[in-house]
Order: sequence, then C-alpha cells, then structure tokens
Amino acid sequence: MRVLLVEDDAMIGESVKVALRQEGFTLDWVRDGEAGLDAASGQGADAGSYDIVLLDLGLPRKSGLEVLRALRARNNRTPVLILTARDAVADRVAGLNAGADDYLVKPFDLQELAARMHALARRAEGRAEPLLRYGEITVNPSTREVTQAGETIRLSAREFALLSALMARPGKVWSVAQLQERLYGWDDEVGSNTVEVYIHALRKKFGAALIRNIRGVGYLMPQLDEGSAD
Repeated sequence: MRVLLVEDDAMIGESVKVALRQEGFTLDWVRDGEAGLDAASGQGADAGSYDIVLLDLGLPRKSGLEVLRALRARNNRTPVLILTARDAVADRVAGLNAGADDYLVKPFDLQELAARMHALARRAEGRAEPLLRYGEITVNPSTREVTQAGETIRLSAREFALLSALMARPGKVWSVAQLQERLYGWDDEVGSNTVEVYIHALRKKFGAALIRNIRGVGYLMPQLDEGSAD
C-alpha cells in the first residue's frame, strides 16, 4: 500500500514513516500543504498514485482543510485520514464534512493508525472481509501472513506488497511503472528489473500460473476462470 504523509512536525513524521515502513507500507512524506496537494494530485516529478493520504491540519503554506477541499473539488477520491492535535468536535466535524474518511487525534497509537488504514483500504476496494483470497491463497494485510492451501508461505516485504496489490484487483493489468510505485518510495533506489525479479520469485513460490505477462503492457493476476498465465 502506497501512502502519502503530509505532516510538518519532524518528530511525528519520522516516527510515522519508520513505523509504517516497518509494517510494509510504502510511504512518501511532505511537510507543507502545497507540496501535499501537488503530490496527492499527481503533479510534479515526485508525485505518485496513493492508496491513502495521512493529512495534518495545521500545515504551513496551505492548511490541511484547504488541501482536502481542493482534492475533493478535483474529484480525487483517495481515502484521507486526518491526523491532528485538534480534538474539538467542531474540528472533527469540519474535517469529515470537507471530505475526510477518518480522523485520528494526536497523540495516537501507531497500531491503531495502521488498523484504520487497512480499514480504509478495504472500503476503497469494496471489500468487507479483512483477508484477501485468491483460490487457495489467503493474505492477511494486517499481520502480513500468507498461506496457500493452509501452508504458510514466507515472503519478503516487497514480495508481499506486490502480491497484495495484484490480489486486490484480479484482472487489472499493471504496468511496470505502476507496480514500482507500490514497491518504492521517493527515497528508495529502484533497479532496472526489480519488478520482474519479484514476479519471478512469486511464481516460483506459488506457481507460474499465478501472474500473467501481457507482453508490452504489464502484468496481472487473471480472473480465476481465465486460465493459466503465459
């Protein structure tokens, strides 16, 4: 899951970044509202496609509420979870009415933050069940446990991120660039064939039919009635 953190407090930002990366999230961090709006809108060289935006309200250059209203005015439907020290009911109501999907008051527990993020991701994907299932494969995004026919399969953090992205949208064709966005943040060095390496590893662990190569386009996990991979 790729996450954009918009937070000007260096201590909070660093703590959230370290904790969420340890939990397997890919996270980019900006420190003011203008940069947050550009990144979340897909503008600028460093912008990406995000699954969730974590948004502080008291930001320099542009407030969190201004960022949120601008995103929703552009029909950007990315789930937004507000992180703020403002705990008054009026502030929570203003944030939710501006288009936020959830609200967490500082100081917060990082495990609760991760749990709320997983819940928002399920809602955005139209899932009620917390587990991802594909045939005999089951993935628990919260615990990062993966099983096939009841047997535990050990994956690296990036193998897990790649498998989760593909399983969440069977039948969707992902370009290499889109998959790289799910695996790497701005600070990460990206090799020329790293996506192919991780796909090869997943095929080796789960079988060659798991991921189909659409030549010249990208990769997908076929719908279960579509047959085997190339």
